Amino acid sequence: MLTYLFLIHLGSTCFMVGLIWLIQIVHYPLFARVGNDQFVRYEREHSRLITYIVAPLMLTELGTGVGVGFLLIQSHPIAIIGNAILLAAIWISTFAIHVPLHKKLESGFDPALHERLVTTNWIRTFSWSVRGILLICLAPFIL
Repeated sequence: MLTYLFLIHLGSTCFMVGLIWLIQIVHYPLFARVGNDQFVRYEREHSRLITYIVAPLMLTELGTGVGVGFLLIQSHPIAIIGNAILLAAIWISTFAIHVPLHKKLESGFDPALHERLVTTNWIRTFSWSVRGILLICLAPFIL
């Protein structure tokens, strides 16, 4: 059971690592080029559509992360605690910073809000990237 749980956790994390880098380097910077007349619609559609991809993956990652954490805390405490801290940073920044910024941007493009969105998204980009590396390093001990 641990093997499958870990593989699902690793897979969902690696998918999110790729997705967050795409968002950070390509998608969010391009928000500034949408144009004011189309931006509100674009932002609302972005928020609606990205949720279909991100929500199931983040929930899968969270659930399997809790399961893996309980099963491995005794044998790999530093890796599990590090993983948990980074996962918490992702969830906290998502709901304390990024969701509210997207809600504000749904009223219209604001260069300062956009800059804050791009800049603060490095929290998630860094956290997911480190988690991906951590889990890949942990994999030989689990699989």
